[in-house]
Amino acid sequence: MRLRLTIEYDGTPFRGWAAQPGQPTVESALRDALAETFATHANLAVAGRTDSGVHALANVASVDVEGGPPPPRAAAALNTRLPDEVSVVEAEEMPPDFHARHSARARSYRYRLYTRTTPSPFEARRSWWWPRRLDEEALAAAAALLAGEHDFRAFTPAETQHEVFVRTVESAGWARRGDHLDFEITADSYLRHMVRTLVGTMLDGIDLGPLLSGSPRADAGATAPAWGLYLVSVRYQPGGASSAS
Repeated sequence: MRLRLTIEYDGTPFRGWAAQPGQPTVESALRDALAETFATHANLAVAGRTDSGVHALANVASVDVEGGPPPPRAAAALNTRLPDEVSVVEAEEMPPDFHARHSARARSYRYRLYTRTTPSPFEARRSWWWPRRLDEEALAAAAALLAGEHDFRAFTPAETQHEVFVRTVESAGWARRGDHLDFEITADSYLRHMVRTLVGTMLDGIDLGPLLSGSPRADAGATAPAWGLYLVSVRYQPGGASSAS
């Protein structure tokens, strides 16, 4: 039986999603829980391989399981075996050809700035504290340049395994929510560090326009810290989205 698991997690204690020998990762925690819950599990895949410290409101995994609880009880069973920083929000049976990564049509990320002049202990490792003045009109104008198909090689490390740097952005923009200013972007897929480097470049006041045609990494700005970034949702067809707002 193939399951789709919608997962949320606080990325603070983890070295990212992907399993690494001797390191705490979200994948390792989930694999341990699966092994304790089902007789067998195989073919675990994930929609977003988040980096160290990055959070998720609705990442999606697919996995083949046998000999355990039925789908309506699978999330509760897994959560009893997962660390407090990880929760399976929903588990549902899917067709055998569903694949968390390859079936995804778009992914949405949010980067959170905390703009109060004083820090908050409740925002530590949940957003990037930015007490300095922000030109929100300039940030909005910069984000408006991102929609469409562009070469984003300026926004990923120069030493990379990526061979194709063109990505299609459906939407991008900044949203003010009280003391938070959030950058939100939806695209078909992403390069490593792409969202964080876009944020850092915009905050550095660098014009994005000339960088979207394959400029080198050195022309872009700093990479924003990981702890402000959230994977918000993954969209599939025809089954709709696994999402959290």
